[in-house]
Amino acid sequence: MNTVAEKKPRLTTSAMIASIATEGQRVKAAPFGKALVELAANRPEIVGVTADLAKYTDLHLFAQAYPDRFYQMGMAEQLLMAAAGGMAKEGLIPFATTYAVFGTRRAYDFIHQVIAEENLNVKICCALPGLTTGYGPSHQATEDIAMMRGIPGLTIVDPCDALDLEQAVPQIAAHKGPVYMRLSRGNVPLVLDEYDYRFELGKAKLLRDGHEVLVISSGFMTMRALEVAQTLQADNIGVAVLHCPTIKPLDEAAIVEAVKYKHRLVVVAENHSVIGGLGEAVASALLRHRVQPAGFQLAGLPDAYLDAGALPTLHDRYGISRDALVQRIKGWLG
Repeated sequence: MNTVAEKKPRLTTSAMIASIATEGQRVKAAPFGKALVELAANRPEIVGVTADLAKYTDLHLFAQAYPDRFYQMGMAEQLLMAAAGGMAKEGLIPFATTYAVFGTRRAYDFIHQVIAEENLNVKICCALPGLTTGYGPSHQATEDIAMMRGIPGLTIVDPCDALDLEQAVPQIAAHKGPVYMRLSRGNVPLVLDEYDYRFELGKAKLLRDGHEVLVISSGFMTMRALEVAQTLQADNIGVAVLHCPTIKPLDEAAIVEAVKYKHRLVVVAENHSVIGGLGEAVASALLRHRVQPAGFQLAGLPDAYLDAGALPTLHDRYGISRDALVQRIKGWLG
């Protein structure tokens, strides 16, 4: 059931780790957890595994529905990945959840050696990706995509909203091989249902067209891009939005098609460091395909350790809020 994000008259400490939904926006509660519970009803090989974070990754819903298929590993992310790999070797499909900083930085070697090298069927779903928490560099996974892109054979998914997440769950379960998916939890915005959208693993989707600017985006930055497009429409600036929920393998054909023969500014918007993420992947694809846009800019997070604070403040500070992105695009257009 859809709800509406409740109004918050002032920022409190809860804004450091709150929903990214804007005031009055439609949201859905725990779309990942609910989708996994529904899928697992007819898939007994699906198991849930976590490192003391079931409640904070919405995996607690799976634990309640299937307690005999749920495994709590405690604060031991390396053990979490090793155990998930062992389960996959026995024919199970583990969905392993934790925070993105712990799943990537702390358990990287175990993902690389235990899971990915043997192409095991483990689905790693990590909450708090990029700048979705204000608790500083210890919890801000601003480099997770860069790290995971370097692992051969690993599929990487960065959903935009609740609809994207719900539809991604069965598709990554059906995919043979390891998957890393960035996870939104709690009250997740719902926006893509207004754009006749369906998630398709490995495919980018053009959500709207526009003549002056093309925004190529992933994750919640697609939601921001759509907000920016509506805002700039009042200034007669047409903004196209190409959503890339799958970062690896990247849908290079769709990107090239959206860029070539069109003289417009290309902006890659991502909730990730400008180092090693979607922006550099898109730039590499365009260079290799010998496609030159009229202009090219990265709207990502800086190559820096970010501050702690309330998310709205930080999103403004680092240029990924709607208003900040509007001003950046206007400046790039001159």
